[in-house]
Amino acid sequence: MRVTPAIALRLTTLAVGALVMITPFLYMVSTSFKAQQYVLKVPPQFIPDPATLANYERVLTKGNFGHFFLNSVLVAGTSTVIAVFLSAMLAYGFARYRFPAREWLFRLLLLGLMIPAMMLIIPQFILAKWLGLIDSLPGLVVFYVAGNLALNTFLLRGFFEALPAELDDAMQIDGANDWRRFLDLALPLGRPALATATIFTFLATWDEYAWALTSITTPENQTLPIAIALMQGPKGTQWGLVFAASIIAIVPVIAVFLTFQRHFVQGLTSGAVKG
Repeated sequence: MRVTPAIALRLTTLAVGALVMITPFLYMVSTSFKAQQYVLKVPPQFIPDPATLANYERVLTKGNFGHFFLNSVLVAGTSTVIAVFLSAMLAYGFARYRFPAREWLFRLLLLGLMIPAMMLIIPQFILAKWLGLIDSLPGLVVFYVAGNLALNTFLLRGFFEALPAELDDAMQIDGANDWRRFLDLALPLGRPALATATIFTFLATWDEYAWALTSITTPENQTLPIAIALMQGPKGTQWGLVFAASIIAIVPVIAVFLTFQRHFVQGLTSGAVKG
């Protein structure tokens, strides 16, 4: 392929943009292998010299980091499964059935996307206290699921509407009821959109900090974002320790994305076109 000046300029711009975006992450990885006295060294060292694994050893062996990690896995995993399944049910209902005020109900659901999450902290706290969900992992799951329903339903509805209605009709003629058509037809064919919703939901629940900080009071129920924030002491921050914990916290996010990336672009595009 002949490289024209326009293509060369485009590639150079993309390369520079990628470098700008990835540099902070690379510096975080580098700092996680540095002793504290070398963290703020000027000029900064991108290649740690000397390199050490002491930060990772301290994170993994001291304190309750493993317990906090398990809490986050349980909360994020449970919230993702429930939120994606409920969203799929809602989206399939909006896409396949005709009922009074269908579009108005869908628009009412989408209003949740227009309200900043911080504005809901006080109403959520009052509701959680009334339901007895304060300072509990199930309390986090309930509100994480509720907070992800609107976006997931929007994405999944567009994909389900794109599926040929003749497939539903054929299964209905064969005697399949609504649940059977949803479980055996819509969910298998909706894998790209479901993968997209899974990635978005897991990212939102795994990294959530504000609601967890507000509702959780006992150390045993703390999740990973709170645990990492508490590593920043009042008399100084051990940045190598914080970045080592952050690198470990990124591993599940990367694993989820790599697992579902094959369907990610197709599902995102389908959800954006139809809806």
